Amino acid sequence: MNSVARSLERSFPSSHLPLRYYAGHQSWTLDNLCVDSFHNEIPYFTTRWDALCPYIAVTDEMMATAPKPLIVYAVPPDSRFGVPINDEYGMSDVLADDFWTDERRKRKFAELDKAFRGFTTTATVMEPGTVSTEFLLEIGGEHFEKYDIDPREIDGFVDYVRDLKTLVLRVHDAEGILVLTDVSIILPEYNQVYGSFCQWDYAFKNRSPGIYACLIAARWTYENGYRYYNMGPVGDYPYKSLFVNHLEQIYGIALAHPDHPLSKDPTSPLYTDFRAGDVNRVLRQIPKRRTKLRILDTVSQTAHAVP
Repeated sequence: MNSVARSLERSFPSSHLPLRYYAGHQSWTLDNLCVDSFHNEIPYFTTRWDALCPYIAVTDEMMATAPKPLIVYAVPPDSRFGVPINDEYGMSDVLADDFWTDERRKRKFAELDKAFRGFTTTATVMEPGTVSTEFLLEIGGEHFEKYDIDPREIDGFVDYVRDLKTLVLRVHDAEGILVLTDVSIILPEYNQVYGSFCQWDYAFKNRSPGIYACLIAARWTYENGYRYYNMGPVGDYPYKSLFVNHLEQIYGIALAHPDHPLSKDPTSPLYTDFRAGDVNRVLRQIPKRRTKLRILDTVSQTAHAVP
């Protein structure tokens, strides 16, 4: 038993251990904290917010009580926890001078608008605590099934937005057919709107509804005074380059015994997502501060540090 677990037992006798823990926008119990994940049939654990939520807050209690191997992606950039991983958040700085005037974007955005001419877009801002699991299954069930979203991760989203507003964008065609539903989390403390998921009708595939969803979400972000539309990890998603003009380093935590099969598989996330020597490193090696963004040149797509 580690020191944090021992201190928990001293503070709370075993029969009085806290039933629910809280950190950031999250709450959890020892029973629902983690979700089973697999790599090449090797089991490990991720948190219940991993699939649909950004900036997963971490505490000593979480690290002490979570099952292992454990991988936590997207630890907040201003946390004392986490190490840099091999991915970044793709951000649309919609208030940047050239975001809407860049010639390539103007042309592509005009093409998307033409493809959806005559369609109707509605935006609904759901108040904190009003999103239910049933509602999410109704508007995103097909998406969740396609991408193997665990029901516990859906519950994790509901938990995360207990004190946050949620943006729901819907697009209907001229006959009233629902073309897409896009869901984002509004994060005032980071001056951003985080794109969580989008479900769209494949009958409209040739119109690129997923990319159009990014455009209308970026527009809503701009029109409502937020600086960034966060498109999530860049990874292998080339379509995001149309929108991304800033990159933000993602931080994570990986805890695994050296003898575990996950540690011995060079294709596992411990090697592909984390840098050499960073597995089992919990605390950040830099002073606690807001992480700088990297601004992308819209022509060369090269990165430069923001002063």
